[in-house]
Amino acid sequence: MTENSVSTELNWWSALGRFLRGEILPVITDLRLAIILLLLIAVFSVSGTVIEQGQSPGFYQANYPESPALFGFLTWKVIQVVGLDHVYRTWWFLGLLILFGVSLTACTFTRQLPALKTARRWQYYQEPRKFQKLALSGELDHGSLQVLKEILQHRRYQVFQEKDHILYARKGMIGRIGPIVVHVGIVTILLGGIWGAMTGFMAQEMISSGDTFQVKNIIDAGPWANTAVLQNWSVRVNRFWIDYTPIGGIDQFYSDMSVLNGQGEEVDHQKIFVNQPLRYGGVTFYQTDWGIASVRIKFNNSPIFQLPMAMLDTQGRGRIWGTWIPTKPDLSEGVSVIAKDLQGMVLIYDAAGKLVDTVRTGMSTQVNGVSLKVVDVVGSTGLQIKCDPGVPVVYAGFALLMLGAAMSYFSHSQIWALQTSDRLYIGGKTNRAQVAFEQEVLQILEGVSSR
Repeated sequence: MTENSVSTELNWWSALGRFLRGEILPVITDLRLAIILLLLIAVFSVSGTVIEQGQSPGFYQANYPESPALFGFLTWKVIQVVGLDHVYRTWWFLGLLILFGVSLTACTFTRQLPALKTARRWQYYQEPRKFQKLALSGELDHGSLQVLKEILQHRRYQVFQEKDHILYARKGMIGRIGPIVVHVGIVTILLGGIWGAMTGFMAQEMISSGDTFQVKNIIDAGPWANTAVLQNWSVRVNRFWIDYTPIGGIDQFYSDMSVLNGQGEEVDHQKIFVNQPLRYGGVTFYQTDWGIASVRIKFNNSPIFQLPMAMLDTQGRGRIWGTWIPTKPDLSEGVSVIAKDLQGMVLIYDAAGKLVDTVRTGMSTQVNGVSLKVVDVVGSTGLQIKCDPGVPVVYAGFALLMLGAAMSYFSHSQIWALQTSDRLYIGGKTNRAQVAFEQEVLQILEGVSSR
């Protein structure tokens, strides 16, 4: 490479640097841009909370029809084209997060850090006229600089003194560091959110009481999701049950669950319910739904049969489950069994749809010439399974954000003093809590003049 080509390349990079600093950087660090980005992120985050995420196309077609469209424009087509069914993993939402993070980072380096550096720099005031430019200043006919120094140190000021007649003091430097910590916290939260969106996954399972399963039904996953963490262990639902209120409403539903290793040995055992999930291997199991999986019945003295039950279409009038039970070996006759909850009550209908009997679990009834005993109604637990490796990073960012916000409440106060042959000049300024600082300066002046 010749000397001229090297010089040309250096000039090109220099021109690019000047362009970025002069044209791009002011736009990126503009407070208005940050506010707009923050509002957009908030709006789409709310949409991701309101609109169900990761559901099947049929779900959105049923709940967001084209006519009538929700709010006049929100249909299933809009949701799927824009990506509102998986907001947090769309390229444009991740782009908003990245742009907002770049804006905060640029602001930190171009404004906050220089402001901190400026706050750390100071100079002594060696002329009385400079005190007139301060927000607060006063003159004393008598007073000692040494007394002032003792008072300031008692008030936790960091005092710097040159010779015997010039003094500078400051406190609350932590308040200047606070905004930087806030920016670092927000950027950390954004990085955690992006990392979770790219590496996390979500699954849903409906498991009968007593069954063992491995997570298979993954409905949403990031491009870098590591689902291999699910292969070496399984989960057994030992028991699922519901506590009901005295009037028959659901109070809480529970799942007693065991985590099994590859050899079938129990390595963890927890009871979960709403707001109390099971966590294992970076995967979290939430109790979100329930259903009726099957009914266990017995004919006369026969063995116990377990028949699956399915949810019936009630046109939105509640949830019920049902199944058909043959009462003859050739399947020529049978009855329908209906249940609406796990309180043990089932309804039995004949082929004509007429109610034959109402029985509780453990009871028998006569149908089509046989004794039919309902041994048990087996429930199933609806689990939402999530893996989000970005959560610890988000929590760390949130902690930094709270720490920075608390640090920002500290006032950065500065006091200068100059002693001449006949006067003691004292002045100061602060960046917040102006009234409290005025009162403090007055108390300092009174303390110096009284001693």
